[in-house]
Amino acid sequence: QVQLVESGGGSVQAGGSLRLSCVVSGDNSSRYCMGWFRQTQGNDPEEIARFGNDRRTIYYGSESMKGRFTISQDNAKNTLYLQMDSLEPEDTAMYSCAAAVRYEYACASGSWWSYRYKGQGTEVTVSS
Repeated sequence: QVQLVESGGGSVQAGGSLRLSCVVSGDNSSRYCMGWFRQTQGNDPEEIARFGNDRRTIYYGSESMKGRFTISQDNAKNTLYLQMDSLEPEDTAMYSCAAAVRYEYACASGSWWSYRYKGQGTEVTVSS
């Protein structure tokens, strides 16, 4: 059974940084394309960044995220990371990672609902 566990969330002041981690257990993460999403109360999950089918190409959900958020992965550690810099109060949300088997629809689409596995999330609060 594949499980994803996020960590690294917390409270930070505007302008600060956080680094989120997502550890994959139950299988080798190299089989999967993975991504980061965030969600606020009453809204659909929003894509932050993901790796494509080749596990090298990176797609960002928006240009604003591309400048402040950096996705990376360590295959040896079966871990996905999200470095978040210049955080703003609007970044306050629950952050979750997701995984799909390579070449499944989610890898190309970035659709949260299409990812096969999802973590429980880690909460990020940014104060002004």
